[in-house]
Amino acid sequence: MSFNIEIVSPVKMVYSGEVNSVSIPGTSGSFQVLQNHAPLISTFSVGKIKIEKDSEIIEFSTSGGVFEVKSNKAIVLAESIESKDEVNIERARQSKLRAEEILKMIEITEDEKDDAKLALQRAINRIKFKEKS
Repeated sequence: MSFNIEIVSPVKMVYSGEVNSVSIPGTSGSFQVLQNHAPLISTFSVGKIKIEKDSEIIEFSTSGGVFEVKSNKAIVLAESIESKDEVNIERARQSKLRAEEILKMIEITEDEKDDAKLALQRAINRIKFKEKS
């Protein structure tokens, strides 16, 4: 039992095909979608998107976006999304250090603090995703 999914980033089609399930890091908690799921539109946050296709598992690191499913077709519109091979671990570590330095600053605005927290969360997610065996 399968359904069609398309994963799209602002720059390319990342994945398209039939899958058995997809797990999404929803903003209110992770959720899984199977064939014949009720129509749903949801935002998702920083985390991992996991696709199960027969006995194969395909995973992506994402920074958030919008997910929709209806009539056995799912669409993932991701702000940014990377496979494990695409994650540049050194760049992620540098991003983490930069965000931590900004958060240590005394005189930053709330917006700057929020941006740094999100950058830190994204960097940590990418590092964990890449280093997971």
